[in-house]
Amino acid sequence: MFPLKIKQFIKTISAVLTFAFAGSAVAKDSKTLDVYWVDVEGGGGTLIVTPAGESILIDTGMPGGRDPRRLHEAATQVAGVKQIDHLIVTHFHIDHFGGAAELSEKMPIKNVWDNGIPERDPDGKANSNFLLRIKPYRNMKVDKRHVIQPGTELPLKQVDGQPKIRIRCVAAMKKFVPAPEGTLRNPLTDKVKRIAEDTTDNANSIAVIVELGDFRFWDGGDLTQNTETRLVTPVNRVGTVDVYQVNHHGLDFSNNAVFIQSLAPTVSVMNNGVTKGCGASSFAAVKSAKIRAMYQLHKNLRADIENNTSDEFIANLTRDCDAHHIHMSVAPNGKKYTISIPGKGHSRTYNTRRK
Repeated sequence: MFPLKIKQFIKTISAVLTFAFAGSAVAKDSKTLDVYWVDVEGGGGTLIVTPAGESILIDTGMPGGRDPRRLHEAATQVAGVKQIDHLIVTHFHIDHFGGAAELSEKMPIKNVWDNGIPERDPDGKANSNFLLRIKPYRNMKVDKRHVIQPGTELPLKQVDGQPKIRIRCVAAMKKFVPAPEGTLRNPLTDKVKRIAEDTTDNANSIAVIVELGDFRFWDGGDLTQNTETRLVTPVNRVGTVDVYQVNHHGLDFSNNAVFIQSLAPTVSVMNNGVTKGCGASSFAAVKSAKIRAMYQLHKNLRADIENNTSDEFIANLTRDCDAHHIHMSVAPNGKKYTISIPGKGHSRTYNTRRK
């Protein structure tokens, strides 16, 4: 029993030092746009720091100590922020809202954006535990709560002389922004394959586009296939993106090929777990977009090990890992971006496509 405690202590100290070392290289006076995919073991936890230094956290992982601690360490020790200016909770599944209340006890949360706290399980189940699970989130201390709508744009500080930073909601509660005027019919529309409707709260996920100049990044929570399809057909309401956070951790309920090909990303990042995500059809769909690089937070250790990217692009290769994060830094002019895995020494720069 004692050696196990020592081992866990050493592992915790190692993770903290890894965060601290990675954080020493971050200087917000560089006016970059930074995104950190924090390892919350197959939940949601994407931290964004704007050129002006404002922090936006999209989802908060699970309750129970580990995920709130990792998010707090990433925010304070790596990104160098003291508060969360905007928290977006994409939907009400425990691996997305669960860590919020504990995180609020570690650092201030100013604004919360969500679909409105439901009075019953949004999956439509007779689940008496839901109200108990949501209670800490409902009661946590925040400055202001907002119900987000398609078209809502977060009020963000701008940096003089730089392109505008925008974070805009494009989908929420199965409602969407209109397509830009003059948008033509998506030629992939005829390839759509309808499947049974998803009645869970995944389909209600908030989806946002983050923009800096020409650079565009997609985070769609756990959107599922029919909702994805309606976003891009018969007209593409979203347009193309440079970086695609793989929907729903890479599960096969999401990530249909028509949707991903319509977004046409250059790079994907999957916030998967050791055995969660990296579904065969999701993996094939991402590949079908002629993507240049596919990143994963974890290596898929199921029997279908072929559904993995190259080890170079995977932050954590083993089950017993150091919780390495993935970092993206977008140049102040938005014309290029670098994705790195600081704990492994990987770094690669990509050019933003002209939109």
